[in-house]
Amino acid sequence: MTFRELNLNSSILNALDELGYETPTTIQERAFAPIMSGRDVMGVAQTGTGKTLGYVLPLLRLWKFQKDRFPRILVIVPTRELVMQVVDVVKSLTTYMNFEVAGAYGGTNMKTQIRVLDNGLDMLVGTPGRVNDLALYGSLKLKHIKKLVIDEVDEMLNLGFRAQLNSIFDLLPKKRQNLLFSATMTTDVEKVIHEFFNNPIKIEAAPSGTPLENIDQAGYQVPNYYTKVNLLEHLLQTDETMSKVLIFTATKKLADYLFNQITEKFPEQIGVIHSNKSQNFRFNVVNSFHDGTYRIVIATDIVARGIDVSEVSHVINFDLPEVPENYMHRIGRTGRADKKGISISFITEKDIDFKTGIEELMDRKIPMIEMPDIVEIEDKIAEHERPQIHMPNLVKPKISAGGAYHKKKDPLTKSKLTKAQKNRKRRAEERKKRK
Repeated sequence: MTFRELNLNSSILNALDELGYETPTTIQERAFAPIMSGRDVMGVAQTGTGKTLGYVLPLLRLWKFQKDRFPRILVIVPTRELVMQVVDVVKSLTTYMNFEVAGAYGGTNMKTQIRVLDNGLDMLVGTPGRVNDLALYGSLKLKHIKKLVIDEVDEMLNLGFRAQLNSIFDLLPKKRQNLLFSATMTTDVEKVIHEFFNNPIKIEAAPSGTPLENIDQAGYQVPNYYTKVNLLEHLLQTDETMSKVLIFTATKKLADYLFNQITEKFPEQIGVIHSNKSQNFRFNVVNSFHDGTYRIVIATDIVARGIDVSEVSHVINFDLPEVPENYMHRIGRTGRADKKGISISFITEKDIDFKTGIEELMDRKIPMIEMPDIVEIEDKIAEHERPQIHMPNLVKPKISAGGAYHKKKDPLTKSKLTKAQKNRKRRAEERKKRK
């Protein structure tokens, strides 16, 4: 099937032609008719399967011009980066349409976003917190919303946005079409569907545990952090196919630490991105990665789904994730648009259980390969790898006196007496002697 076989108008088709899109992905093809029917839809699809176009195309096809300045379509996503990506996709598809879209997210002046809303919008794309703030402030009239999209809802709930989502649902009109997309179906996701959706059609493009077939996976057994650094530097220096490399670490602190260690060997080729970085810094890193200025970007799971960069050649799991589904989100950044991708994992002894969980989810093994002899094995241990020593509480507990009778102590027999107390005690003793 091609996009021309879908029920799209010429304005959208012309935009797709300019973008070079010819064939819809599985989720795009399967979601089109159910969304066009007006039914609630629940889509399960991995990162990198094209689900943004999967809901944007039918929504644009259904859209009709309205004089009302309030948006009729609301798209909620978990991160600022995803807001910008969805906005960019919509803008690229509405080149030949009189359609206004804008993004709203925290970390920026809300007054600027209020002015954009006042000028009139057809679609608002935002994070739960900022959408809720705009609605409570009165600048966003949610009662006008006809189409609601919640994308990456599993990640949204993981980030603790359930309260904001509940508040938004309370302000929405009852008569609306709900579209939900998620990479995984968790108990929390099912609760949201049960509470707020009306008998949705389920579309499953790829189960969360199914690895993308065009991603070659491999693993190295490594003893410690500093050996990982040596192996990483060796691969980046010797493998010419590593043209655009995304490296995932377990924590923000480790991301910064790794960046500081290897940046000298790859000057002006590497960036680091995580939630502690400012919004502008993160945008600049992603843009530099996208345009090829940066060959390497170090990131954490919190932004794994917020980096939408084409032609990522390699994903390196410097640390294996504890949650198996996060492994799928990570490797889904490569092997996109029918191109081959490569995922490499550094696996220490403490990661064995994580590896087992990932393999059970995928129902396949991660192939292990021998580490090159030229890579130096380090003996020293990084600070975060040292065993945590918990000192016992050496303070003696107070022992209850129980029910036995104890003679009340004279306060003047304390070891530390003031001068006045000493004088009173001395005079008392002298009076006893005189008697």
